[in-house]
Amino acid sequence: MQTDTLPLVDAISIFIDDHAMSPVTFGRKAMRDPHFVSQLKNGRRVWPETDVRVRNFMATYRVSNASIAA
Repeated sequence: MQTDTLPLVDAISIFIDDHAMSPVTFGRKAMRDPHFVSQLKNGRRVWPETDVRVRNFMATYRVSNASIAA
C-alpha cells in the first residue's frame, strides 16, 4: 500500500527551508538518494514505511557543530 506524498512533500519543503538545506542534501542524508525530493515533487509515491523513515529523520535531525561553524 502506498501513501499520498503531498503532505510529505510539504513537510520536507518546510524542513529544508528551516535548515537551509538543499533538496539534494536532504535526499542524501534522509534516504541516500539525491533525487528523492525532486522525484517526490514529480509524483513519486512512497510506501508508508518510507514516509515514517523520512519523518523520523526530520524529527531527530540535529545540526552538527562542524556544519554550524562552516
